[in-house]
Amino acid sequence: MKKFFFILLICLFSNQLLAEEDIMILKLKDGIVKIELFPEVAPKHVERFKLLANSKKYDGVVFHRVIEGFMAQTGDVEFGNSLNDKFDITKAGTGGSDLPDLKAEFSDVPHLRGTLSMARSQDPNSANSQFFICFADASHLDRNYTVFGKVLEGMEFIDNITRGDGPNGAVKNPDVIISMRSK
Repeated sequence: MKKFFFILLICLFSNQLLAEEDIMILKLKDGIVKIELFPEVAPKHVERFKLLANSKKYDGVVFHRVIEGFMAQTGDVEFGNSLNDKFDITKAGTGGSDLPDLKAEFSDVPHLRGTLSMARSQDPNSANSQFFICFADASHLDRNYTVFGKVLEGMEFIDNITRGDGPNGAVKNPDVIISMRSK
């Protein structure tokens, strides 16, 4: 009987650790955002996101494209990192990481308010490091972009991200990711 409870305790503890590995903490100027990742939906995208976040590649990266009522885009670790020598606000959004692009992992998970999804070019298999967070439901993106997580807490801090101008949402004085890590 003791052995059974010991095994049960180990299983419960292991599940808790696995669950916490899929929780990210995003620090913004106004507060902390708690994010849940979906490894069962988009395993390669989650793996890439966690790798970049936990190696501090997202720290200092600007929200270069922010469109009111739609989304906030960030994640250009090449030209969008304000702490990096290659930082160029005019090129932010055109770069990625030094890792290969990812094959699309489209699913039936909808783009709802708070959804995290990977940005890409016209090529569905071109996602790399950039991602966006939806301010509102965006069903026109469903099954065309890889959803890999959602905001659990702190959406009000996402709502405070500085908006851009024009139809492209380019931001002149952008907010930055202070830090992003696994819980």
